[in-house]
Amino acid sequence: MHPEHSYPSSAQLDALVQQMRKAGVPFSEAVRDFKKQFVLTVMRDLNWNQTQAAAALRIHRNTLRRTLRELGLDVSSLRKAARRPTHGVPALKQKKIAG
Repeated sequence: MHPEHSYPSSAQLDALVQQMRKAGVPFSEAVRDFKKQFVLTVMRDLNWNQTQAAAALRIHRNTLRRTLRELGLDVSSLRKAARRPTHGVPALKQKKIAG
């Protein structure tokens, strides 16, 4: 059984499309932005695991890797940015130990 999802309503999507159209956003850019956000959301939800994300997106892992490259997304840097600080040693002491 699939978990319950909260999707934007048709009215919310219509409003977003109208806002983008009035701002002069070209179709190709709107599709690229949507694709980028969709992939990033799935990747974040699956802790940046490309194999699991590809399965969730129902695409081949190589297709996901190519899509990430086309969108200019570097998963390794995103993964590092999403990590929490280490436990036990405060940030200031970490710098002193490392330095």
